[in-house]
Amino acid sequence: MPVLALLLAACSDDGAERRRALGEAPSFAALMRVADAERGSRLFGACAACHSIRLGAGDKNGPALHGVMGKPIAGNSRRFAYTGALRALGGVWTLERMDRWLAAPATMAPGTSMTFPGVPDALDRADLIAFLLAQSDEGGTAPRP
Repeated sequence: MPVLALLLAACSDDGAERRRALGEAPSFAALMRVADAERGSRLFGACAACHSIRLGAGDKNGPALHGVMGKPIAGNSRRFAYTGALRALGGVWTLERMDRWLAAPATMAPGTSMTFPGVPDALDRADLIAFLLAQSDEGGTAPRP
């Protein structure tokens, strides 16, 4: 039983403390200021079923995501067959656009083939975005709000 308690403690995070520090209805900028890329790495485990993240890794059922932040939407992988719905969005993956996408992909791009319903928790999304930033060619030096 002590081993189980240790494993559970290792998997926990300071999400409750960060939430208390942020107060009621924190802004996206405030969430990004406390975002935890290490926790985002653990959350990315659910995404890894369809997306690779390592530099040079190929596409899976979804496009490879290494270096996706700041890149054109529907343009991070030249080999992946992005849907017209995603290509029609245009622009680049900013922090705010990634937050909207992670919240509800089908709402942001109706007709997308991504069936994932989204990440409802704003702090979880901020942690995932921090992780994606850290997985850039610049080593996570992309500007934060």
